[in-house]
Amino acid sequence: MRQAGLLVWRAHEEVSKIIRPGVTTAEIDTVVRELFAEHNAVPLFKNYPNTEKGKPPFPACTCTSVNEVVVHGIPNNTPLKEGDIVSVDTGARFNGWCGDAAVTYRIGEVSPAVDRLVRITEETFFLAYKLMSTKTRWSQIAVEMSRFVRDHGYSTVECFVGHGIGRQMHEEPQVPNFLSRNLRGQGDFRIEPGLVIAVEPMVNMGTKKVKLLKDHWTQITTDKKPSAHYEHTIAVTRDGPRLLTEAPTPAEMELVLA
Repeated sequence: MRQAGLLVWRAHEEVSKIIRPGVTTAEIDTVVRELFAEHNAVPLFKNYPNTEKGKPPFPACTCTSVNEVVVHGIPNNTPLKEGDIVSVDTGARFNGWCGDAAVTYRIGEVSPAVDRLVRITEETFFLAYKLMSTKTRWSQIAVEMSRFVRDHGYSTVECFVGHGIGRQMHEEPQVPNFLSRNLRGQGDFRIEPGLVIAVEPMVNMGTKKVKLLKDHWTQITTDKKPSAHYEHTIAVTRDGPRLLTEAPTPAEMELVLA
């Protein structure tokens, strides 16, 4: 799975090279699609089935969610503007195994308020990652994540959660960023070697409520305030948690795909 994770890391490296004012999310999607094709990797998002009967599958290799779009934004030809933020979420299956990661990118100079939102979202993720070394159950971590978000004046999106990942992109268990009675059974799984999950806090500047647009995919905040998203694939090993979608260590350079 580390090789799949490195390919997803490579995709974000390529995105970071081109993302700027004037670039379109369609161009971002093309860069990722071409990278995956070059390595005979299967894009996990392309043609992903819509859970609503008769609705269209997802049409792209990336979800590109701009400003008030929380998740599942469809790439288009609208140029990004100075001050925008865009979550680029992508995943691939490589040699039979999956990797999945999302980063919220700042487009040029953003306002201090928006910059803080993005920073706190990233810190929420790394809080969870750190706690995976000391906590025994996910529910203990989910409580700390939601408290951290709330203490900074933001809201945690509760309509969408992280997930187990392996041969398939979405596997058990569900991985909430908050504690919920409805998710208590799955959200209370043990943190133990062999577990591999995609942890992905989604944090809104205003309300936690979202609504679906007419394209049957794009989810936006109901108050139109910005949202940020950050995700990595994490494996729990005997030596503790490990980010599978981060940059390679010097010892892993031979795994990096040329």
